[in-house]
Amino acid sequence: MSSRFRYFVSKITGVISRTTRYGCITYCILEFIGDISICSGPSMQPTLYTGDIVISEFISIRNYRFNYGDIVVSKSLSDPKQFICKRITGLPGDKMKMNFAKYQYVPMGHVWLEGDNRDFSSDSRDYGPVPQGLIRGRVICRVWPLKDITMLTVRAE
Repeated sequence: MSSRFRYFVSKITGVISRTTRYGCITYCILEFIGDISICSGPSMQPTLYTGDIVISEFISIRNYRFNYGDIVVSKSLSDPKQFICKRITGLPGDKMKMNFAKYQYVPMGHVWLEGDNRDFSSDSRDYGPVPQGLIRGRVICRVWPLKDITMLTVRAE
């Protein structure tokens, strides 16, 4: 083998090694620690607007640590490929008011999700409690637009 070929192979091997390493690290962060999401729709106004970029964390969700007021990202009940962003307003055992003056208890393993913009939000008032297993993460910070960077946590721990 020529030295030029060995040099080329070592460079390619180095690039593949670094790409694989950084890819694995990125995958682990996005799968187990947190994610970045772009909001769309009016359901969380005035807290979040269409185009706002938020960071969510997954650690407290994996430990089933839910609190009133947490803003969470969840899989949609109507379209599992889509994610929704809502606020937790009810925990297991709570009696919650649905639309049309009906009430429903939140069963164990579920939460009650509502949008901040009640008039323009399809939420638990329409479809009932959401299984905790569908919740992907808890929104902790809005990072875009830059003038509106805000911590969104309301934890009292």
